[in-house]
Amino acid sequence: MTIKTHARALPVLEYLSRQLAGSLHPDDTTHMRYPTAISQLLGFRIVQIGEATAVVEFDADALRHGNQQGTVHGGLLCELADAAIGTAHSTLMAPEESFTSIDLRATFLRPVWQSRLRAHARATHRGRTISHYLCDIEREDGRPVASVTSAVMTLRGQHAEGR
Repeated sequence: MTIKTHARALPVLEYLSRQLAGSLHPDDTTHMRYPTAISQLLGFRIVQIGEATAVVEFDADALRHGNQQGTVHGGLLCELADAAIGTAHSTLMAPEESFTSIDLRATFLRPVWQSRLRAHARATHRGRTISHYLCDIEREDGRPVASVTSAVMTLRGQHAEGR
């Protein structure tokens, strides 16, 4: 008796699209790790995905994620943006490729105490090795919280191994 297996490696964009649509088979895989460990720990959720774009949500609360001023810590906003940007860039990766952030800059626009935050990431320039991203983070009322830019380097060959 032969048992057919369904397992197959999918491109990241297809994998995440199926995951969002609820049509991901338990045996489907991709060469990137989803959900990421940090996203699971912090409760980040991918809510939209496209080629070089991603929207990631997070329920922020200063009681759990606060700084000494009593507002949500800016480093958490940077992590949210980095997660959205990394997710967007991962949709461009071939199985033998990986990537790393090489620059990230944040402009904080207003404080957050408690809100569902949405980080909208999109590529502004897609190069063979270096790509640039913009990520706007907004509160659930639509008001902007932060604007983050990042440069991401695509890694190939031995530089991508183990990443």
